[in-house]
Amino acid sequence: MTLTQRLQRGEVLHMVATVTHARRGPLRHAFRYGTDYLLLAPETAWGPALFSRNRWNLLSVHDRDHGGPRGAGTGAAWARDQFARAGLSVQPDDTMALLTQPRLLGHWFTPVSFWLVLRGDALVSAIAEVNNTFGQRHSYLCRPPGDDPITPQDTIRAEKVFHVSPFQDVAGEYRFNFALSPDHLALRIGHRNGDQGLDAAMAGPLKPLTNRGALAASLRRPGGSLRVLALIYWNALRLKLKGARYRRLPAPPKQEIT
Repeated sequence: MTLTQRLQRGEVLHMVATVTHARRGPLRHAFRYGTDYLLLAPETAWGPALFSRNRWNLLSVHDRDHGGPRGAGTGAAWARDQFARAGLSVQPDDTMALLTQPRLLGHWFTPVSFWLVLRGDALVSAIAEVNNTFGQRHSYLCRPPGDDPITPQDTIRAEKVFHVSPFQDVAGEYRFNFALSPDHLALRIGHRNGDQGLDAAMAGPLKPLTNRGALAASLRRPGGSLRVLALIYWNALRLKLKGARYRRLPAPPKQEIT
């Protein structure tokens, strides 16, 4: 059974991901942590008893958290519209999937989520939804030239136009890499701005979400998105103590997707 077929039948996949960040340039800083992501087709997902869509639960995914303005999203409908505007029609046999950190006991924050168009086990196109800690969001369309699927050898480039870290300029470019198989997912985002920038990666196995897995995730990594926020602020403090220059928050880009 292909990944598309598994998602179309409503399966929710659990990714225990290892996340790494490494700053480029003279001031070096790196960290690594584990987190939990879910891969699902939001329009058909049902999951185990401890997971819900658009309802409170131990783990949940809400349409308003994704697709469009932050806190007022429309979920997969927004993603379908963005892909259509870019000239990609999601075919009946394709799957519109969302890779995201779920809410844990109702609290939501995730630095980045991905809308993925899957055809069998191949990745056709993607949208990276990037959220900063200042309540803002911007998305980047990731699609190679032509109609070929995205392979692990493809590097998709996009101009950086959105403020994420106050210790990095809004300049340079992002480089996205995706490696997807039926039971494993790996993503890499590189930021290049001269000799400055950042290398970030996330990888982990894809397994069916179970009640046991949901409970284990909440106990081994308590706090969910609150824990991720705490790690972000902790590493920001470490950077400041190392002498990193703080940039003030600029105005967000006028368009919602690049």
